[in-house]
Amino acid sequence: MLKIYNTATRQKEEFEAINKKKVGLYTCGPTVYNFAHVGNLRSYVFEDILKRVLKYNGYKVKHVMNITDVGHLTSDADEGEDKMEKGAKREGKTAWEIAEFYTKAFKENLRDLNIIEPDIFCKATDHIKEQIKLVQKLIDKGFTYETSDGIYFDTTKINDYGKLANLQNQELQAGVRVELGEKKNPHDFALWKFSGNEKRQMEWDAFGKKGFPGWHVECSAMSMKYLGEQFDIHCGGIDHIPVHHTNEIAQSESVTGKKPWVKYWMHNEFINMGADKMSKSLSNFTTLQTLQTRGVNPLAYRYFLLQTHYRKQMSFSWEALGAAESGLKHLYSEANKLQVTSYKLQKIKEEEIKDKFLEAINDDLNTPEALAVIWNAISNKQISYSTLLKFDEVLGLGIKQTEKLKNLKTDVPTDVQGLLDARTKARAEKNWAESDRLRDEIKKAGFEVEDTAEGAKLTKLAK
Repeated sequence: MLKIYNTATRQKEEFEAINKKKVGLYTCGPTVYNFAHVGNLRSYVFEDILKRVLKYNGYKVKHVMNITDVGHLTSDADEGEDKMEKGAKREGKTAWEIAEFYTKAFKENLRDLNIIEPDIFCKATDHIKEQIKLVQKLIDKGFTYETSDGIYFDTTKINDYGKLANLQNQELQAGVRVELGEKKNPHDFALWKFSGNEKRQMEWDAFGKKGFPGWHVECSAMSMKYLGEQFDIHCGGIDHIPVHHTNEIAQSESVTGKKPWVKYWMHNEFINMGADKMSKSLSNFTTLQTLQTRGVNPLAYRYFLLQTHYRKQMSFSWEALGAAESGLKHLYSEANKLQVTSYKLQKIKEEEIKDKFLEAINDDLNTPEALAVIWNAISNKQISYSTLLKFDEVLGLGIKQTEKLKNLKTDVPTDVQGLLDARTKARAEKNWAESDRLRDEIKKAGFEVEDTAEGAKLTKLAK
C-alpha cells in the first residue's frame, strides 16, 4: 500500500483515493514576477515524484497547477505592493509582459528538470469571474466584512481556523488600529482588495469598486472548478502551511460546508544556503539558469534532490551538486553497460529488487532508499536494463535518452562512488572526522579525492 505523510493529521496514512483509481491533485504554482530559484523548484520535483508514484501504482491522476499573475502582495499581512506590479516597475515592462515572460521561463525549468507538466495550468487572471463568485458566496453566508481597502474573511466566524498549522487557540480580538488597520482580528485576510487611489495595471470591477483578488482566493476557486468541491491531494512548500493553505481551507470549507475540503495535504521542506532558507527576499538564491551557464546538467540537480527525503531540509552547495552530477553520470554509464552487456539474471532475485523499490517509493516517496536499492542491484548484477527503465518512470532521470549515454565513461567503481557520496554527505553535515575516514577508504580503493570549488574530484592512483 502507498503511504504518504498527511500534514493535516501529522502522520503517515495509507492512501485511499476518493474515487477509486482516479486522483485529483492540486499543486501551488509560481508567482511569475521573477525566475524561480532552485529552492522553489524542489517543490515541483517532489510533486512530480508524487504524481509518478501514483501512476506507478496504477492511479489515473488529474493534476492542476495555478499560475499566480495577480494578487500576491509582498507581505502575507495583506500589505505592500503586488509582486507583479513590483516586477513591472523593476524591468520597465507591463505586468502582463512580466507574467508572460516568467511563465515561459518557469515552464522551461519544468522541461529541463524532466517534470511532467500538469494536465491544467490555470492563470489567476483567466479566472477572475470564479474568484468574484466565491467571494460573493462568502459575503452571502456572513463570513466577511468590508473595510475601506477591501473585503476580509472574519476568522472568528469558524471554530477551527488554523487547524492545518496546529495553531494554538488565540485571542483574535480587534487590536490597535496602527497594527491592524481596519482588520478586526490579526488572522483575518483579504478576499478582495480595492485599488483606491493607486495606479494599477491589473484591476477589475467588482463589489461596486475597482479592485483585484487576494492571493488565497485563486487556489480555492480554480481547484474547485477543475477538481470539484472535494479532492484528494493538495501540495506546496512548508511555508504555505501557516498562512496560504490555512486561509484556503477556511474560505473553501466555509463556502462548501464540506469537511475536509482536501483529504491529504503534503508539503516539502526548504533548501538552505548556509544557515538561512534560500529566498529571493534574502537575495541568497541561485536559479536553474545559473546552473546551466556553469555547465551543470539540470537532471544532476534533480538527482541531488532525490538523494534527500522531501520532508527533510537540505543545504545547497556547489560541492554537493558536483558530487550529484558525478553520481548521475555514473548511473548513466552503468545503464549504458546494461544495454550492451548480457549476463544471466536470477529472475526471482530481480523480482525481489522490484518489490524493494516499490516498498521504498510507497513509503512516503522515499527516493533515497529507492536509489540505494538501484545501486545495490547494479553492484550485484541483479537488475536488467528494462527494469532500470521501469524504475526511471518514477525517478525521471532521463536514462532512456541513450544519446546522452554513449560518450559517458567512468572508471569509478560503484563501491568507490558510494564512498564519495557518503563523504559528500558527511562534509555537508560538517562531520569532518567521518569525512577524513571516508577519504582514507577511498584512497585504499585506489583513488585520490580533491575538494574543489566545483565539487569533489577523483583521480585514479598509479599502481
